Amino acid sequence: MEEKLATIKQWLGTGSINIFGLPMSGKDTQGIRLAEALDAKFLSSGMIIRAMEEETHHNYSEHGALIPTNVFYEWVLPYFERKDLFNYPLILSSIGRWAGEETQVMSVAAGAGHEIKAAIILNISEADVEKRFSEAKILNDRGERKDDKDLATFKTRLKEFHEKTIPVLQHYNSLDLLVEVNGDQPREAVFNEIIDKLYQKSLKTPNNS
Repeated sequence: MEEKLATIKQWLGTGSINIFGLPMSGKDTQGIRLAEALDAKFLSSGMIIRAMEEETHHNYSEHGALIPTNVFYEWVLPYFERKDLFNYPLILSSIGRWAGEETQVMSVAAGAGHEIKAAIILNISEADVEKRFSEAKILNDRGERKDDKDLATFKTRLKEFHEKTIPVLQHYNSLDLLVEVNGDQPREAVFNEIIDKLYQKSLKTPNNS
């Protein structure tokens, strides 16, 4: 594992890895773990947006829809140029989820020295994420999130993923950046598969930045 991590770090440099998946697929969980393993900084679009909604008293995501692209650009993209992140690689959780946003995200990231080197998709079925949603509501382990308030809102998020985010993934795939991971496994197995596939990718595309 350590040898694989060292190889991935060398390949990644100060670049970025963007993680996607349906709601409840484990993007933030795996992203935080990956950031720790790679001595990277973790940025979650969902966390940034919820914080900004609280600060500005806007509720764009209350009903499960993605926030408008112009608001996403204003709120999220400036993070790439933060001086405290300058010398670090970044692990991103679904930054640029609306078709068309990925081009601007990639441009801004590269301009800030955080070129996106891979986009991971955690594959999991809708039936499984709905089961996870129901379990999370019982355990109340996600806090009082407005975009998780009920099943109807959650299903809107699923619809948004299929309509707006699938084309984003297709774009990354066309650039040979997409890494597919089976998200329907125990967390440790998911993490190990992420490392294995990033390692294989790093061997095929050595750091040339």
